[in-house]
Amino acid sequence: MHQLRLFFTALQFFTRLPIPAWVGFEAAWLHQAARYFPLVGVAVAAITATVYALAAALLPSSVAVVLSTAAGIYATGAFHEDGFADMCDGFGGGMTMDRVLEIMKDSRVGAYGAIGIACLLILKLTTLASLPPLAVIGALFLAHPLSRMLATALIWRMDYARAEGKAKPLAHTMRAGEFAIGFVTAACAALAIISAGLLSPAAVLAGALSGVAATLWLARLFARRIQGYTGDCLGAVQQASEVLIYLGILATMQQGAFKALA
Repeated sequence: MHQLRLFFTALQFFTRLPIPAWVGFEAAWLHQAARYFPLVGVAVAAITATVYALAAALLPSSVAVVLSTAAGIYATGAFHEDGFADMCDGFGGGMTMDRVLEIMKDSRVGAYGAIGIACLLILKLTTLASLPPLAVIGALFLAHPLSRMLATALIWRMDYARAEGKAKPLAHTMRAGEFAIGFVTAACAALAIISAGLLSPAAVLAGALSGVAATLWLARLFARRIQGYTGDCLGAVQQASEVLIYLGILATMQQGAFKALA
């Protein structure tokens, strides 16, 4: 029952989805809820994939992708997209650690943030629209839990860079066992996708490696510039790795270097 409460706490923190009244709330639960971040991704994937499947039955895939993405943004309250935009503003406009943190704390969106989020959404939409319909569903179920697991890796391995912030309740020493729960969740989703024939093993591997590469690059940037991570950094990792997962999957379906792996 406690683990179920932790999951619903994570669901409440990271989405707009309603939770049962009996769950209640204790601030201490937030320190343990990050383990279910990838499972929240499964819930978001279920929403986006359902919207896509229903829309694609009547409309072109490109339109279905837009509706699916919009549903995901609504379900999460643009929580991660906002973090990505703030990260672009902070790291694009700040020259010192203090200035980067100050800019990211500002609720206003600057030029770097607006351009960054526009490019991100365009890349996400065009990449998904370029995939076959069943592969889109597989990509959603792979990317949403896996990208959130990769964001959780920052909590596990890095220090929080602020004294306060929207991710401060999650900023604790995450045990390897807690991270393993998120890893197993993402791994089970990947295996289920392969078993269902939605994506090939090569596509899943290419997507996963692309997401890991994006996470490692961003983690190194965060460590160098602000000596840790913030909530905006977590959102940036989730969004960037999600898009790179889609790109990795798409690369296996085109004439290119990944074709030899298929």
